[in-house]
Amino acid sequence: MILDRFLLTDRVAIVTGASSGLGVSFASALAEAGADVVLAARREDRLKETAARVEQTGRRALPIAADLAEPADADRVVERAVAEFGRVDVLVNNAGIGTAVPALREDIEEFRRVLDVNLTGCFAMARAAANAMEHGGSIVNVSSVLSLTTAGLPQAAYSASKAGLNGLTRDLAQQWTGRKHIRVNALAPGFFASEMTEQYPPGYLDRQIGRVLAGRAGEHEELAAALLFLASDAGSYVTGQVLAVDGGLTIA
Repeated sequence: MILDRFLLTDRVAIVTGASSGLGVSFASALAEAGADVVLAARREDRLKETAARVEQTGRRALPIAADLAEPADADRVVERAVAEFGRVDVLVNNAGIGTAVPALREDIEEFRRVLDVNLTGCFAMARAAANAMEHGGSIVNVSSVLSLTTAGLPQAAYSASKAGLNGLTRDLAQQWTGRKHIRVNALAPGFFASEMTEQYPPGYLDRQIGRVLAGRAGEHEELAAALLFLASDAGSYVTGQVLAVDGGLTIA
């Protein structure tokens, strides 16, 4: 049946940035689809909460405290996943940080830190996971509509990192899809509630919603459903793509 292609029964998924927001929703959705989930983020106490949500579905969870800006931590997360569950089938590169500082005032070290997490960290995780995907798999990089358009805030570092992630997605897809049977795609979310959106200036989101054809912010389940498409066999003929889930923001 066609719906069976969306299932991830007995597969193993890694979700980075799994301590809050979209990462929690992604982990829950993957577990509901049948996957055991490895949860990586810096805040170990919050990871335990996500692990409890995964386990409520009847699947296993493995929380691992890690700083994904450190390549050694990326290797360690994958090594522990294989040691605990024996395999890795899906990677969701969701860890990310951002700033909203005018470019003329943005500190270079701050700029580099954003790229270290959002771009270099995703590369390190993808490389580590790909080495463990002996039977193929799916990597989903969580990009942003700010890789495709602007949104009225000064976010040079964040936008540059996410645009770079789109390029990384395409290149890894061309390297790994045929040779290693690993599909690599990206999600580009529009406005979804997260710790980052909580930092928006008063009235900002209301003004931006006017640019969204759907007339509203997205719901986490809508983005998680798109993730399941790319992560599962439902998306088995899709690779190297950037899927904007944005209510029409990028075409308005």
